[in-house]
Formats: sequence, C-alpha cells, structure tokens
Amino acid sequence: MFAGTTLLLAVAAEAAEGAAKSEGLPQLDPNYFAPQLFWLAVCFALLLFIMSRIALPRVGDVIDERRDRVKRDLDAAGRLKAETDKALADYEKALADARGNASNIAKETRGKLAAETDAERQRVDAQLAVKLQNAEARIAETKSKAVSAIGEIATETARAVVAKLIGQDVSPDEIKKALQPAPGE
Repeated sequence: MFAGTTLLLAVAAEAAEGAAKSEGLPQLDPNYFAPQLFWLAVCFALLLFIMSRIALPRVGDVIDERRDRVKRDLDAAGRLKAETDKALADYEKALADARGNASNIAKETRGKLAAETDAERQRVDAQLAVKLQNAEARIAETKSKAVSAIGEIATETARAVVAKLIGQDVSPDEIKKALQPAPGE
C-alpha cells in the first residue's frame, strides 16, 4: 500500500510541474495572438462569402416568396369578399323582389276572391229574391183562397145556425146577402 501511495504522489508531482511550465490556456498566450487573428479574418471572410453568395439569397428568395404569397392571399381574400358582398346584395334584392311579388299575388288573390264572393252573394241574393217572390205569390194566393173560403165557411156556418134557430133551411144566396156589409160600413 505504501508503494501505491508513493507512485500516486510521484504522478501528482509530475503533473504539478507540467502545469507550472505551461502558463495557462494557449488562446490567451500573447505569442499566439497574430496567427489566431489571421485565421479569424480568413474564417470570417470565408463565412461572409458563403453567406452572401449561397445562404442569404436563399433566405431572401424565401422571404420574397412569402411576401408574394401573402399578397396573393390578401388579393384573393379581397376579391372573394367583394364577390360575397355582391352575392349578398343580389340575395337581398331577390328576397325583397320575392316579398313584393308575394304581396302582389296575395292582393290579386284577395281581389279575385272578393269579386267571386260578391258575384256568388249577388247570385244567391237573386235566387232568394225569386224564391221570396214565389213565396209571396203563394202566400197571396193562399190568402185569397182562405178569404174566399172564409166567406163560404161563414155562409155554411150561418146557414147551419139559422137552420137550428128557426128550424127552416135558408138558401145560400140569402145568407150571402145578409153577410155582405151594408154600404157605408
């Protein structure tokens, strides 16, 4: 164990000596600044050339394509909005025309139905007037028959009453003369 520790200490001492000889990081050593700056300028120029000739034009093309696509999309959206507004205005106009047309049809139908109803009412009134005249004629005829029958019934009744009262049969002409009103009554 003692031998292993000795060996370990020896290796640690050599590492400490090597660290003491190197004065830190080589990037920070002023002796290496000139070559580092040279290679920095070469790498920067190379990257600038590659970026300006290859990468940046591609990025520019992508940006231009995007700008054009956005412009086309906005133009298409504006055109579609205009078409939609026109279609909506046409729809509103057609709807208003349809409502007006429906109103006119309803007015015409109401007028036709009113005319038909009036014509039917006049026809029914005419039929009722004819029936009323016929009924009045029948009533007048029946009344005249009844009036004439009343005279005969009165004659017969008076004849029967006189026959009962006096016991003699009287002629119908004599009873009719007796039943006629006197002039001036």
